[in-house]
Amino acid sequence: MIEGKIVNHFLIRPGKRFRLRDHKTNWVPKTLAALGDEFLKETARNILEKNIRELAEAQDLLYASDTYSVLVIFQAMDAAGKDGTIKHVMSGVNPQGCQVYSFKTPTTEELDHNFLWRCMKALPERGRIGIFNRSYYEDVLVVRVHKDLVANQRVPNAKPNKTLWKERYEDINSFERHLVRNGTVIIKFFLNVSKKEQKKRFLERLDTADKNWKFSIHDVEERQHWDDYMEAYEDAIKATSTPWAPWYVIPADRKYIARAAVADILSRTIQSLELSYPKVTAEQKLALKKAKKQLDSEK
Repeated sequence: MIEGKIVNHFLIRPGKRFRLRDHKTNWVPKTLAALGDEFLKETARNILEKNIRELAEAQDLLYASDTYSVLVIFQAMDAAGKDGTIKHVMSGVNPQGCQVYSFKTPTTEELDHNFLWRCMKALPERGRIGIFNRSYYEDVLVVRVHKDLVANQRVPNAKPNKTLWKERYEDINSFERHLVRNGTVIIKFFLNVSKKEQKKRFLERLDTADKNWKFSIHDVEERQHWDDYMEAYEDAIKATSTPWAPWYVIPADRKYIARAAVADILSRTIQSLELSYPKVTAEQKLALKKAKKQLDSEK
């Protein structure tokens, strides 16, 4: 695993000073920085593979114990690597115990409910891992940057100002606390990519035929609001990183670093629950013994 002090570097502690610019998008451990990219890639690959195995084992226990559910939230700017991180980190997990939801522009039905509703419907049940690719946080991010969207939500007397965002932060914190109290473990990742790296990835999508489908002109339009998004992310993370539902700001310019870090944090978190397989009662043991005897007697 990654050293605990390194994981703590990504954790946003409640009540502590937080500025997004203090978190480098191309961060690497100081002890490894001088050893070169190839060594870094190999180290990150080994950490990822080890945690993929451990995550698969942890998921088996999570499913068998049927006590907790795990909700993993990914937020990021376009091209930060959300899809790739989910694909690689969850590659060893049993699909039957995992569900992924990607939240796009709200539908008419979704706009007729409160902003948390569509995500409520997609929450993982006990024993399962649920992954949100974007989430209810869009309503304090994209809706904050594009303030005209507030009118579409038809919330009585809602005005796109500091009071509205503060109230939504409060709603989110209360909602997440309710989930945690009822057995949902919440882990939130912000994949922190630089504007320079985003441009590089956009150009790669344009220059590579097999990646053209990933590109949308809307991505470039949103890029023009970069500073507004950074301010919105900083305020949202600061207001909603809580002891019960912490945020981790993950350096995402190097995809291999981001994937290793996410896998490690997920694995650590589920292992910290100290889950165990259900104990077999004396009555159940007798039934198992009877079943074995019956099977052994078959010709």
